Amino acid sequence: MHSLKNALLEISIHPTGAELQKITSTKHHLDFMWDGDPDVWSGHSPNLFPIVGALKNDAYLYENKTYHLPKHGFVRHNKGFSVADESEDHVTFELQYSEDTLSIYPFKFEFLVTYKLIENTIKVTYTIKNKDDKLIYFSIGGHPAFKCPVFPDEKYQNYCLNFDHPESSLTHMLNLETGLFNGETETVFKGHQSIPLHHDLFDKDALVFKDLKSRKVTLESEKYGRILSVSFDEFPYLGIWAKTNGNFVCIEPWQGLADYEDTNQMLKDKEGIVALKEGDEFVVSYSIEIDERHLT
Repeated sequence: MHSLKNALLEISIHPTGAELQKITSTKHHLDFMWDGDPDVWSGHSPNLFPIVGALKNDAYLYENKTYHLPKHGFVRHNKGFSVADESEDHVTFELQYSEDTLSIYPFKFEFLVTYKLIENTIKVTYTIKNKDDKLIYFSIGGHPAFKCPVFPDEKYQNYCLNFDHPESSLTHMLNLETGLFNGETETVFKGHQSIPLHHDLFDKDALVFKDLKSRKVTLESEKYGRILSVSFDEFPYLGIWAKTNGNFVCIEPWQGLADYEDTNQMLKDKEGIVALKEGDEFVVSYSIEIDERHLT
């Protein structure tokens, strides 16, 4: 486990999947991340690459050949990461293409994720480098899960998600059995800027938004006020998800989406797919800001 610490926060990252697993206040030792209870959901903050969400039949087509990938790709459980750079305030993990990755994803790439502590904020930066002699295609996303409730005298339904602009965006519905978009939408916003949290909110799987005006979402408690915010300026899509029996909520910045049920399964045609030229690199960041009132 790799740790970073300053006067306000301490974070821990597991080398498998380069996964952020803990955010704790330095002074009060208050935890803000989900503990990864394996009886509910063992994740903490998986990194999603080279796809986000599910593929139809777990398969895609590239140059008339079929390849298979699990939901959210192969990075999140990957043990091949190494530390590329480390200092007092940041650490960068690196994953290079290999014979194993080429067998399921026929592109030569370098994947880097950097965690940087900036006072009460964790900045997460993804860098994808094209090491191939052709275009490479990919999606990328974050999946951080936050403890909810944070304090022992609260309940899940005492929380809501507040967006920084009035919203009319609809959630795009997923087939519960396949994880694919079925073309249907539903309204979830209450009062235009807020989504109250309750466990049956996720009975139909994740909430998925494609056209939010907001670039920041705040987890807020009725009793304790703002807990934390996730800013995602560089990500066009956002997922909100939790297990229906889990005391957490995932706020997920995405550069990519699951397949639709009527997909042609062509990787280059996927909605939200990034096409990166030979020798180029693609860099995007999101940040997690913990409200200072809970840190001092």
